This record gives sequence, structure tokens and C-alpha cells, in this order.
Amino acid sequence: MGAGYLRFMISYNQEADLSVSEFVDCLTRSTLAERRPVDDLETMEGMLRNADLIITARNSAGLLVGVSRAITDFHYCTYLSDLAVDQQFQGQKIGRELIRQTHLRAGLKTMLVLLSAPKAQTYYPHIGMQQHPSAWCISRQTSTKSQPDRTCDSCVDESEEKTS
Repeated sequence: MGAGYLRFMISYNQEADLSVSEFVDCLTRSTLAERRPVDDLETMEGMLRNADLIITARNSAGLLVGVSRAITDFHYCTYLSDLAVDQQFQGQKIGRELIRQTHLRAGLKTMLVLLSAPKAQTYYPHIGMQQHPSAWCISRQTSTKSQPDRTCDSCVDESEEKTS
């Protein structure tokens, strides 16, 4: 079976009740777990339960091979906060279809925005997305200290850039 055949065996659905364990497992198989607090199950649960859209991609055996998690007002803006595809299923346009399904369900009149993981920056122009030059972020505060954590999930600290 070629990759083209496997592509047709993927089903896409909205799954508001996706389990934390399946979500974390998919993030791990996609490598996005490196940039998410997967050991903090309370945070992971909150990420799922407070999302407006969770779109899944499952193979014919029911394995979660991709997931899109978004926050949206369904009128103006959709923030695609997580896009993960199992490494073994990449190259089959699953990520592209997850983005398309997310945008369709959020409403095509919304502007879809995402912050790319550094390793995925070359993917998005390839599928027709435009880079925006003025995105800014305030990092997550993960403790009671007054300064934000300098490890913003998608932003790269200047010192990190120089050592990479």
C-alpha cells in the first residue's frame, strides 16, 4: 500500500471529549510534546476542555494520528494553538487537512493564526500560509515569581537562537 492509499483511510472529526491520554500520546508521537507541559495533567486537561475546537485525524484502526486544537470566537479570529501529526503519518497532507477542517468549522471569515514551532517554520509557507512579521507574546508564568517564564512555547529567546 502506498502513501496515497493510506491518505484515504484517515477520518477527520470534531472531538470535544478527546481524552488527555490520547492527546498526550499523539503529541509525543509528533514531537510537539517537547514544547508542551505533558507531565502536568491538570494543564493538559484544561487545554482540552477549554478549547473551542478539537479536530482529530484517525486511521482505520481508530488510532489518533493527528490533532488540531483551536480557540475561536467563530466570527473574527481563530488561534490554532496545537497542530500535531504522528511522525509516521507525516507527508500525507494530514496537517493541511486538519488546518482546513479547523478553519471550516471555525468559519472561513475568521483569520486563522498560529505560532509555529521552530522546526515547523518551513512547513506553513509550503501549504499556502503567509508569515506575519509582527507577532508578539508574553511567556507563560509557571510559578509565583514576578517575571514570566522565558520559554514561550513557540517564541525563541535570543540567547537560545544564538546557541542553536
